[in-house]
Formats: sequence, structure tokens, C-alpha cells
Amino acid sequence: MRAAGRVRALGAGLALTLLAVAGCGGGSDDGDGPVTLEFLSLAWQAESIDANKALVEEWNAANPDVQIRYVQGSWDNIHDYLLTSFEGGEAPDIIHNDASDLTDFANGGYLADLTGLLPQELRADIPEAAWSTTEYDGGEGLGIYGVPFLQEPRVLVVNAELLERSGARVPTPEEPWSWAEFEAASAAMTEDTDGDGDTDTYGVAWSMKEPVTQTVNLALSTGGEVFTREDGKNVVRYDAADSSVAELINRQVHEDGTAAASSLGMSGSDTLPGFYDGRYAMLPLNFSFRQQVSQQAPDGFDWTVLPMPSGGPEHGLAQGVAPQTLSVAEDSDHQQAAADFIAFLTQPEHQVDLALGDWMLPTSERALAEPALDTEEYGWRTGTRIADELRPSPVLGVRGYPEWKDKIATPALQEYYSGGIDLDTLRDKLTDDGQRILDRYQR
Repeated sequence: MRAAGRVRALGAGLALTLLAVAGCGGGSDDGDGPVTLEFLSLAWQAESIDANKALVEEWNAANPDVQIRYVQGSWDNIHDYLLTSFEGGEAPDIIHNDASDLTDFANGGYLADLTGLLPQELRADIPEAAWSTTEYDGGEGLGIYGVPFLQEPRVLVVNAELLERSGARVPTPEEPWSWAEFEAASAAMTEDTDGDGDTDTYGVAWSMKEPVTQTVNLALSTGGEVFTREDGKNVVRYDAADSSVAELINRQVHEDGTAAASSLGMSGSDTLPGFYDGRYAMLPLNFSFRQQVSQQAPDGFDWTVLPMPSGGPEHGLAQGVAPQTLSVAEDSDHQQAAADFIAFLTQPEHQVDLALGDWMLPTSERALAEPALDTEEYGWRTGTRIADELRPSPVLGVRGYPEWKDKIATPALQEYYSGGIDLDTLRDKLTDDGQRILDRYQR
């Protein structure tokens, strides 16, 4: 299911004048025939794949001299796939990825600098905060190594009946809950319905199978950064502002009993059956999970989408995001043609199509204002109203972050949330052990 209404602007003006030169990285050039460029797409939901393929067909019909070949990829192995492709000289011309994966590829010289290849209209339509997620110093000064086009905040997916029964104030993007109010609402929705001494409904289920990204990104709501720059180097810290939300989660699980300990090892999808059964009242989930809820929830199940809590007026609804991106391979001999296709794919009306297909938010300010996304249905309006509060994830641009995440942060946070280590030990692991990893990338 999706919000009604597709936005489409077609016409003869769609065709672009493209530079066609012989040879390309992943594509081909058949002598005097059309140039063929490979577009590696990581779309995985059926609606998103359909939307991407429809836009490729639209482009190909309007641009006979530059044809796009759609190549289906997977988020599961994208980093290793690209690394192998780059090193083998067989990378696709146009690459779908996310901003957190661009750092090493940009610094390694594998991605083209798009600074002079994109139309000014596109540059002006996407906020600078989004562009900053794909800007890196590739060795010759600051450059743009991807077009950020879709982004995904974290929201609260809530059982509307349990929320109403609790008597808690219903928050809005304009008047969100504080974190203290969220704790109180979680307590109000925690119930022992049959009086046997066991909790039947928990106020919240924190899915922490992959704990790092949400822990770091939500730290912005309380003034945390986790990663900062000192003397030109990346430094990891974990002070009180950085750990505030993590401490709240730990407190809800181990002291207040308002969050389910069993959910800590779950993915977001794993928590959904318990949500439908009334086991969990609130789920902090990525915005796109609304599609699964809309398709899977039992008939008559009433649910709503609320913004994540605020750390106070000085922080608003800030949280970190790493947008999905479109890049061009440095080895492509058709960089301008590839960039022109990216500009086509990220036109505002097309970003609306792609956002609806992925149940995510477009970065385009014009797309965010389209009526198709300004609807209460499935919580779209909640998402569009918090879009201005989204900030680049602190992990972006941090060389060595993937190793820090896998070797240090993931096991340390899992231990902390499960009660295996205390906060001081967590701080030491994230900062002392973690900094040694970051330092190896900054010698």
C-alpha cells in the first residue's frame, strides 16, 4: 500500500544533451551505436524496484544515444562487491549506495568528483546539510562524491489503542515528547493485564541486534557527537551527552521494566509480531518499516507514527542520518552522461516516486512539499515535518568507522544493553580501544 497519487512530469524537454565518448567502466560503446551505462541499483522492495525500472525505461525512451542498463544489487554485500569491482576495473558507471560507505571509496580515488557535473538546479534543491554527507577531501580539495537522494529518520510506531488508554499526551513534531515524557509514557503503557505479576505489555521494545547506528544517531538529540575532530583528526568520545539515550534504554530494561529485555537481540522486523499481539506498545524503527506494518498488521489494528523524543529546545528533533546516494565510478569514460542520468533520476517528481516506493523521505525540498507526501496516511506527514531536523550522521567521513563498529562498538554496546558491563567499561571500550583503530587510519 502507498500514499495515493504519483507525480510525473513528462515531455519533450525531458531529453538531455549528453556527451558520448568511446569506452566506459561498466558500460559499453558499440562503435557508432548508443553508449550503454550500467546502473547498479540496491532497491529491494517491489514498489521501489518498479519505480527505478520505470524511470530507466523513461530515460531510455527519451535518450536513444545513451542507454541505461539496470543491474540489481544487494545491500547485504555492497561494500565487498564494489571493492572487488573497483580493484578489477569493472565497476558499474552509476552506483547506488549510502553515504556511510562512501568515505573509503572517495579517499581511495574510486569515485568521480561530481562538483562540476551536476546542474545548479539540483544543487540548490537539496539542502547543504544533505550535501555535506557526501563531501570529502579526495586528495585535491573538497569534492562531491555522491548525490544524496533518500533519507530515513527513526520514528516511533505506536499502538494507538494502548497510547489512548495510557492517558499520555500525544506528541507532534511541533510539540514532541521530551525523553523524560517518553519514559513516563512507556511506564504508563506497561501493563500486567491479568494480575499474575508478569508483564503482559511493555511500553517499548528496543531492537538492538544492530545497536551502533541508532545509538550514535540518537545521541545528537541530547547534544552528543560521539565522533569529533581535534587537531585535524577524528576522535571518538563518549561523555554524558553522548551516552544519555543509551543510559535511558539500559534503565528502561534493567531498572524500570518498561522495555522488553527479550527485544535487545532482535531486528526491527523481529519485534513486529509482538507489536501486533499487544506485547509491545511502541517500537522505535526506521521510517520505511511503516510499509511492513501497513501490509502485515491484522485487520482493525490501529497504529500511528510519532516523532522520536527531543533532548530539549536547544537540540530539537535532531538525529543523524546517512542518506542513500548515487555516485559515478572514477573509471567510467562517460562521467558526464552518468551524472546527467543521476540528475534525471533525482528530479523532484522522480524523487517522490522513489520515496513512495521505498517508504522513505526525499532530500529534495521541492519533493518534500508534494501533496503525495503531505498526508496523514501511514505517518507520511510526521516524516516530512521532521525532515528539517535531520543532521548528517556523526559516523560520516570517519575513516576506520566500519572496523570500529564491527570490532569494538557492536559487541560493547550489546554487552552494555544486556547488563553485562557497566557504563564506565563501555566508555573505555568505545574510546580507548576504539581510538586505537581510528588512529591506524590517520597516520
